[in-house]
Amino acid sequence: MDEIQEFVSAAYTTLRFRTRAEEQHLLRIIRNPLGSISLDLVDWGFGTDAVGAPLGSVDLVGVESGTVRMQSGGVQNDYGPGEVFLIEQPDRPFAAQVRHTRYSHTVLEPSLLCQVAANVPGRTEHPVRLTGYQPISPAASRRLMCTIAFLRDHVVSDPTIRGAALVASTAPQLLAATVLSTFPSTALIDPTIEDRHDAHPATLRRAMAFIDDHAHQEISVADIAAAAHVTIRALQYAFRRHRGTTPMGYLREVRLHHSRQELLSVDPASGVTVTEIAARWGFFHPGRFAYHYRTAYGCPPYRTLRWDDR
Repeated sequence: MDEIQEFVSAAYTTLRFRTRAEEQHLLRIIRNPLGSISLDLVDWGFGTDAVGAPLGSVDLVGVESGTVRMQSGGVQNDYGPGEVFLIEQPDRPFAAQVRHTRYSHTVLEPSLLCQVAANVPGRTEHPVRLTGYQPISPAASRRLMCTIAFLRDHVVSDPTIRGAALVASTAPQLLAATVLSTFPSTALIDPTIEDRHDAHPATLRRAMAFIDDHAHQEISVADIAAAAHVTIRALQYAFRRHRGTTPMGYLREVRLHHSRQELLSVDPASGVTVTEIAARWGFFHPGRFAYHYRTAYGCPPYRTLRWDDR
């Protein structure tokens, strides 16, 4: 039991356990780190009461089997299979009762929520926090669990996709965006008058030039706004007003263009795959990349690689 306590405390936060001595203490944790997130699987093979120090991160549990009783925000809740919840606010201690439970344990850096909230018009300038411990709806909960399972089982598990630098930044952003759409949060406020005034064509040109020059790098909407010398809200409003898209939508267009140029230039006999090229440009979902590519260019990417459309 001492070894389990030491291991779990090193992986997450300092924990104190209370268990029944006659039980066999079996614990299996599979850690799946990806950039600023971790998509872990935990099989807790015994019953325990646990008290934990503040996690310092946004930690979500999705129960697959068994039960978890949480003391979060001063309220006690029981969770069973199919349910997902926030353990506790990053700066608060927590208490839990776990009974022979298998669950996903998803960890995000709190700053990631702020970074992703910056992609939404009307974001708040204050740190983003989840204000509830449970999803806003069963449908939202299911979407989040599907996203977690997809990233864990199809992105982290594929070395070609996981090893691409841009994937390490965009996959965590997808997860954070899904979390923000699943739980209530402090993410949004309305754009100001100054933001609307700054959303002129010159702002758009500066932003587009920056994106064109840095599409091969990991850039956020905050980086683009800084290069255009406006607030994030003004940047979002400029793209929506003058191009009918978002800064990250335009970044996707640019990366699609570069992907196409690479598909056109590579020798099909070299063994390079569409998936490898897509991953280099931040597209970690092959099906979604194919959809966007076909929408933009009227043919699937594999045809371009085979020179069918040259």
